[in-house]
Amino acid sequence: MEKGIDAMENREPGIGANAPMETSMDANACMEPGLDANGNGKPGIDAYIRGQFAIAPPDLRTYSPLTLAFIGDGVYDLVIRSMVVGQGNTNVSALHHKTSHFVKANAQAKMIEKLLPALTPEEADIYRRGKNAKSSTMAKNATIADYHKATGFEALMGFLYLNNDFRRIVELVKLGLETNAKKKEG
Repeated sequence: MEKGIDAMENREPGIGANAPMETSMDANACMEPGLDANGNGKPGIDAYIRGQFAIAPPDLRTYSPLTLAFIGDGVYDLVIRSMVVGQGNTNVSALHHKTSHFVKANAQAKMIEKLLPALTPEEADIYRRGKNAKSSTMAKNATIADYHKATGFEALMGFLYLNNDFRRIVELVKLGLETNAKKKEG
């Protein structure tokens, strides 16, 4: 029996690591906060993880905006990576290249500028707190203004995630991407 990379390269088409996955999940069922892929009442991923590790639910009022941005960075990255991978199987370098266009600070800054009118007062406040937070780090290829806007955007993503509002996260990301696509067409 072959092992390792050679075995994967010699597999029949449609079998193995590069084969498309079949799924019966309804994409819309996953969008409802607190529901699993089958529409059953289940905790969101954060609540599930906390439950598995016996971690108490967070009091988000006590979280710093930079803590919200820390988790929000990962959540936004996961949404973008899922979108990019969903567009088709390709090499990892191409996936990284596509993803990096969306997750860099100046892209996030442009997105949040377009989203500001669509934010609720609470969301706008979370964004403002994140934007104004004093960070000891700086993005390599971003202006200070873009970095602060991106931090605010990530804080908002983190806040929504910890509130189990994945539907709103996806709604805002889709709106931001649509707005940017329309701007490029015009």
